[in-house]
Parts: sequence; C-alpha cells; structure tokens
Amino acid sequence: MGYYVQAPSNKGKAEYLAENFERSRLATLSEARDAMENGEGVIVVVDNGMFEAAGFCYDVHEFNAFTDPSDSRPKKYVVMDYDLAADLSGYRRR
Repeated sequence: MGYYVQAPSNKGKAEYLAENFERSRLATLSEARDAMENGEGVIVVVDNGMFEAAGFCYDVHEFNAFTDPSDSRPKKYVVMDYDLAADLSGYRRR
C-alpha cells in the first residue's frame, strides 16, 4: 500500500473528496467493490484516530488490503473516475 490522496485537513477527507471533485461520491463497501470491478477509481479513507489516510485502490489487491475484515478501524469509501483518483494520488501505471 502506498498511494495516498492529500486533503486540506487531517479529518473529513472522504467528504472533501466527494464534494470537491466532479462525479465523486461517498459509497458503501459493497458499492465501492462493484465500482472497483467496473473500472472506477476507489479511495478508502481509514480513520487512524488523530488523522485519516485516504488510500487509492489502484487494483483489486490494494482494495482487498484496505478492506481487510480483520482491520476494525472505521472506513469510508469514495468512488470517482479512475484516472482522476490516480492523478490525485500520484499513481502511475507501469
């Protein structure tokens, strides 16, 4: 794991992304999984207490790592255009 999206504050990242980028929306885990399978970009925002980390799920392995059921930290899911999510995170396909 390693491609993260920055936001103006340490908290509220999912809401910031959904509100400030065209065609971006908050989603449930199930909706995010479906979006990933349909080629959309998915960002999982993990609440680490004092800050949130917004990780770009560039493939299914990354998605599974961020959504591991043994990780009980609160999470929110943002679905958006794949290329936009890649650009926001700095991810470059090899």
